[in-house]
Amino acid sequence: MCGPARVDRRTKNLTKRLRPGDIAVIDHQDIDKVAADALVAARPAAVINAARSISGRYPNLGPEIIIGAGIPLVDEAGSELLAALEDGVPLRLHCGEVWAGERLLGKGREHDAASIATAMDEARAGLAVQLEAFVANTMEYMLRDRELLLDGVGVPAVRTEIEDRQVLIVVRGYHYREDLATLRPYIREYRPVLIGVDGGADAILDAGYRPDLVIGDMDSVSDRALTCGAEVVVHAYPDGRAPGMERVNALGLDAVVFPATGTSEDIAMLLADDKGASLIVAVGTHATLVEFLDKGRPGMGSTFLTRLRVGGKLVDAKGVSRLYRQRISNASLGVLALAGLLAVAVALWVTPGGQIFYSLIGARLDDLWSWLASFFLSAPPEAMMRP
Repeated sequence: MCGPARVDRRTKNLTKRLRPGDIAVIDHQDIDKVAADALVAARPAAVINAARSISGRYPNLGPEIIIGAGIPLVDEAGSELLAALEDGVPLRLHCGEVWAGERLLGKGREHDAASIATAMDEARAGLAVQLEAFVANTMEYMLRDRELLLDGVGVPAVRTEIEDRQVLIVVRGYHYREDLATLRPYIREYRPVLIGVDGGADAILDAGYRPDLVIGDMDSVSDRALTCGAEVVVHAYPDGRAPGMERVNALGLDAVVFPATGTSEDIAMLLADDKGASLIVAVGTHATLVEFLDKGRPGMGSTFLTRLRVGGKLVDAKGVSRLYRQRISNASLGVLALAGLLAVAVALWVTPGGQIFYSLIGARLDDLWSWLASFFLSAPPEAMMRP
């Protein structure tokens, strides 16, 4: 397997410049589903991971997706490989070995479906430990941020009118493209406030809409989304530090700062709820324990509590595209309609009344044709007056 190297320790940064046929070189322990979907969409020739793609902490979903797409995955190649590589260097993979010309750069473990299945079985045994850590983190968040969670203390004021309106929050998570496409009739009819959480703002733009609010730490949203005219809310640390403000200021934009411990999708839900949203529809967010763990953040307990806080008005649209899919295409419906009209026409032809009907139609068409032909076939008045 050969191809030019594309190197980045952060997978979400690498996928923005990864092209078909490239060899992705990453340092991503426990590759999650979102990262795997982004890698597969870029169609690389192979993925080399300096870290362990399945550490055994929990059954993360990413490696199975990569292998299932037919993309070779080399694991535990070592962090030295990233330091030794530059973008564009031609690489060759053979039995887990990484070669640049005649030079061996490193060696890892090349996975297949069987090795991934074995690693996933072993990782499921680690769920009990992760569950204990998740519960402890949830209690810690509850005690530390209960004023924000229960009373909305610290939620900033925004210009966007949300009171008594429905809100659609888009996170670039599982099945977000498909779900957003399925919700087109809902968006067209109800015109909800559109909130993009970091890269979710780009998802909204790609779907043909403009976000009203962009919320996040600004690490995975494009300049195009930030400058599209949406109001910007920067997610800051609890002490007020907001690294994302540097980027916003560089673009010459004004922004609201929202200091909070939880994730950006949490503060998007809390803001919508605090500002009086009548309904909150979530796309691409995290709902299950494995999804919380798959996100790879110890703070996902805040997402669990946030969902409890806004649960009375929260509609999770994640996976709605899999709930219902139109089985008949518009072209098939058109062919079916034409076949029905043809059947009616044949049925009329074999009945006496139908034959009379077609005779009348034929006579009317003959009259129409004679009337039109008279304009083109009759002699002009000048010719009739000549001697």
